[in-house]
Amino acid sequence: MYITEETDVMAVSEDQEIEKPKTLLHKPQSSTGSSSYVYMKNQGWLYADYADVEGVAERGYAKMPPVERTLVSVRSQDSQDRNTRAPLPHSVCGLAWSRWSKMSSSGWILAVCLVVLEGGRHAVWAEEGSGSERNCSAIPPYLPPTAVNTTLRLRDLRASMIPLNISAYIIPATDAHLSEYIAPRDARLAWMSGFTGSAGTAVITQNKAVLWTDSRYWIQAERQIDCNWELERDASVRSITNWLILEIPEGDQVGFDPFLFSVDIFDVYNTNLAPAGRLLKSIPDNLVDKIWTGRPPLPPDNPIRLPDSVIERTWPMKVEQIRAQISDNPYKPTAVLLSALDETAWLFNLRGNDIPFNPFFYSYTLLSMDEIWLFVHIERITEELKVYLNNSCYHSYCVQLLEYSSVRSYLQSYLKKPNVRVWVGTEYTNQALYELITPEDKLLTSTYSPVLTTKAVKDATEQRILKEAHIRDAVAVMQLLVWLEKKVPEGTETELTAAHFVDQCRGKQKNSRGPSFETISASGPNAALAHYSPSNETARKLSVDEMYLVDSGGQYLDGTTDITRTVHWGNPTDFQKEAYTRVLMGNIEISRTVFPAGTRGVNMEMLGRRALWEVGLNYGHGTGHGLGNYFGVHEWPVGFQSNNIPFQEGMFTSIEPGYYKENDFGIRIEDIAVTVPATTKHGNNFLTFEIVSLVPYDRKLINTSLLSPEQVHWLNKYCETIRSVVGPELERQGLKEEYDWMMKHTAPFLSAGASAVISSVTLLVTVLPSVLLHNLL
Repeated sequence: MYITEETDVMAVSEDQEIEKPKTLLHKPQSSTGSSSYVYMKNQGWLYADYADVEGVAERGYAKMPPVERTLVSVRSQDSQDRNTRAPLPHSVCGLAWSRWSKMSSSGWILAVCLVVLEGGRHAVWAEEGSGSERNCSAIPPYLPPTAVNTTLRLRDLRASMIPLNISAYIIPATDAHLSEYIAPRDARLAWMSGFTGSAGTAVITQNKAVLWTDSRYWIQAERQIDCNWELERDASVRSITNWLILEIPEGDQVGFDPFLFSVDIFDVYNTNLAPAGRLLKSIPDNLVDKIWTGRPPLPPDNPIRLPDSVIERTWPMKVEQIRAQISDNPYKPTAVLLSALDETAWLFNLRGNDIPFNPFFYSYTLLSMDEIWLFVHIERITEELKVYLNNSCYHSYCVQLLEYSSVRSYLQSYLKKPNVRVWVGTEYTNQALYELITPEDKLLTSTYSPVLTTKAVKDATEQRILKEAHIRDAVAVMQLLVWLEKKVPEGTETELTAAHFVDQCRGKQKNSRGPSFETISASGPNAALAHYSPSNETARKLSVDEMYLVDSGGQYLDGTTDITRTVHWGNPTDFQKEAYTRVLMGNIEISRTVFPAGTRGVNMEMLGRRALWEVGLNYGHGTGHGLGNYFGVHEWPVGFQSNNIPFQEGMFTSIEPGYYKENDFGIRIEDIAVTVPATTKHGNNFLTFEIVSLVPYDRKLINTSLLSPEQVHWLNKYCETIRSVVGPELERQGLKEEYDWMMKHTAPFLSAGASAVISSVTLLVTVLPSVLLHNLL
């Protein structure tokens, strides 16, 4: 709960004669200590059981919205020393009057108080508006309503560590398939710490809890973790191992779940810790799972097969393609082990619903030259799928179904056979399986499996339908931008309503299967958080005085989309326009570059940053990632990072430079592009990018005086493509308002040196004939 100056609060001990509520919400099944009731005007009764303070903290026995169940610290009314704790009944909890320095002189406030057990920590949990990030150095410490109380969870985890003789326990933000996006039941880091970012690692000792994450999530972490936690602003394994070496004595053990460590990540940890005498201890039974009460169950949905209309290669064709690579490998593997969820889904042309926004299902595959073993939750495989997978036969194109949990034992059985060698991709194979493959002559490794590298190049059908999905997706994004342009000046919309609106627009498009990730709808300072998503507690009202960033995408039966646009409905500053234009210049420079086939993305990534670097600006995230056909929105191993594979024709990638001014605004311009052959004067086998995201950029934010003639030419060609490709789809769907908006925002730009703002005469000359023609047709 949150307490404001206007709230009347009355503390009542259990033996006082006063009418108490007849029904107590969420009252504990048993209570062993004295109790208190607190009545809050216009809120109802709160029940607090002194002997169950963690339970109160975690569940909030209160007749009020769950998001508003929070804590304030205990202070004695008469205490002159703010660092002196008040006396606590049963040494655990008490009720007291407290004066808060942040209050105006209008009144006093009675605080419902619960002292956190570990180290006598206290925290003020306040409503939105008194600060969005925690402040653990304040007296009392300040915690925003988005923070999670983790005291009880840390206590239980630490207790489970003692019999295992481990001094630290590592919790990554992934699952047994090393997925970036995970199911709620695998969100162990989020449950333990409150931090919900997609990248992070926690380490817990008997007296410390520390979270490591990268710059995308620093502010988010400060909003979500409580004062039990320290934040390390570094995501590198080296930083974690250095900390462990300093914190735990030589010879002590560090526990980890081998299912949550890739082969490569384990090697880095071990290489750093072993020479220092700190030992890694593999614990396959996850310790968080053991204490996680109410852990979400396995989703009930069954896997489905893709329709033939979106398939060029059948699953037996794909199996043959991978077997050819096994046969041609000079190191003579006999089988390949597939651990990443998208590997099995791609191989068999199947999709699932186990991971939010990602159409995957829990699975492993072991593929040999003669047999195919698919490890799944067999009860979810329908009779239709069994027929589809030739489950009832035993030749080399019959799929043998085995229980998902049996993958370790079956792999061990396979390895006992003579003359076998298993090929694994170390990037997505977990240590729990890898550590079974002994001796070394039974193992063959590569960074990525042959399935991932083959899947990265889209066939002709995949390319065609993915482009078609982006045309329909552009319609949905234009609907959002048109709607916002009308509604924001009225002052009625928020980041959250905008996110819901674009999801609704996509949902009406053909073949829609929902969003491809949680929409990033961010205004003003929230947009400075690269991966912020709005909630009821954090959503800002959209304003014509702030920049607005929307990064969103859709899942369609024929493709996955991801696009970011940044707009301003009022009067942007000169600096905002310069920053936006320089981000756009980076996008254009990568998009128009010509390069030899086989060039690595990391070798051209700086093109996206150069215009920003020239004036001392930069951004702290990657410049692009791969994209799939009704798959994950981040599809490896394509992109611009050092561990991505070289570009070949038919690969899809995002191009997304940005700039973020902390606590002020954020800019990102993201398009999806496909690599296509480039026509050059002398050379062959050169490639360039064709942009398939077709939504206009915000003209108000473009300063063409910064653009080169080549960049202006590229921009005008892009606008022409939007008109010729998306225009007919807008007309087909009868969206006249959106069509007119699109024509206005794709008018030709003047040559470099002129403003991007279109004069009324230019608009009449460029837009009116098209509009008249549209009306005549």
